[in-house]
Amino acid sequence: DRFLAFSPQQHPIVLQLGGSNVENLAKAAKLSDAYGYDEINLNCGCPSPKVAGHGCFGVSLMLKPKLVGEAMSAIAANTSVPVTVKCRIGVDDHDSYDELYCTNTPFSLLLGDFVYKVSTLSPTRHFIIHSRKALLGGISPADNRRIPPLKYEYYYALVRDFPDLGFTINGGITSVSKVNAALKEGAHGVMVGRAAYNKYVKFSSIGLSSISYFFLDSPSILDSPWQMLGPVDTAVYGVPSSGLTRRQVLEQYQVYGDSVLGTHGNGRPNVRDLVKSVGSLLEESLMAIPDSVLDSPISGTRESVEEDVFANVHNVLPPRYEAGEQIILCA
Repeated sequence: DRFLAFSPQQHPIVLQLGGSNVENLAKAAKLSDAYGYDEINLNCGCPSPKVAGHGCFGVSLMLKPKLVGEAMSAIAANTSVPVTVKCRIGVDDHDSYDELYCTNTPFSLLLGDFVYKVSTLSPTRHFIIHSRKALLGGISPADNRRIPPLKYEYYYALVRDFPDLGFTINGGITSVSKVNAALKEGAHGVMVGRAAYNKYVKFSSIGLSSISYFFLDSPSILDSPWQMLGPVDTAVYGVPSSGLTRRQVLEQYQVYGDSVLGTHGNGRPNVRDLVKSVGSLLEESLMAIPDSVLDSPISGTRESVEEDVFANVHNVLPPRYEAGEQIILCA
């Protein structure tokens, strides 16, 4: 339960697995099936040297599409829900859309071939694409989310070349306006990661010495952490606003936090675990934030106007991927 249990309010919820041992992945999928996840995803995108650097899982699996296909088949055979893959657009210098490259194993066409082989060898019909390559030369996971350039054209090329598959775009999408821009250009879906809750980190750059000062001295800036999650249901899905205020959200999270404190044993999760990703949400914060901010509707949060980074994407797509077996000699 410590790793798999979740509250019903979290649906729809996806379980992500990491690993390269097909038997173990099958066992994990079977174990999770009773918990009622909506989807099982295999991590083929993590660049952390703790995992990818040792070749055991993460983005290094992009170099082994046949193994990933076998793993996805084993996972699918042990669950009743859809299976998906999260990956990047390339690894190190192997980042051309249809690049041929030499390794210790037979050549591979990286991104296009990875998607083709995995979808051919398994029931996988949906891929979540982080539109950056991964650099495995020792840079940190944080730098791997920043240094490699975004190439959204690779994502839209996959949408073009694999019309029977589904693709979700990820990477550098930091606002609701960017979500809608990506969808407008034909994205099947959009994944927003840390940008949904990490915007408060930016406040350190304007000289605020702590989150408490930010709450007390700059209440107007408080809009920023709510810009992604506050209006998303209305702005993206077109559903009526829930009318929830910040106060209600914070109070509900406090109730949730109280209910799970120490439930994993050894005092974990503790208060720090519960608030490190979402800022200060417990009673002290509720007393510090002005009422005018706490009681303002989340859906009314303003969003800054940003450049449409997807406007020209269809004019720079790479050539079409052509599946086919070839033989190449590598020196």
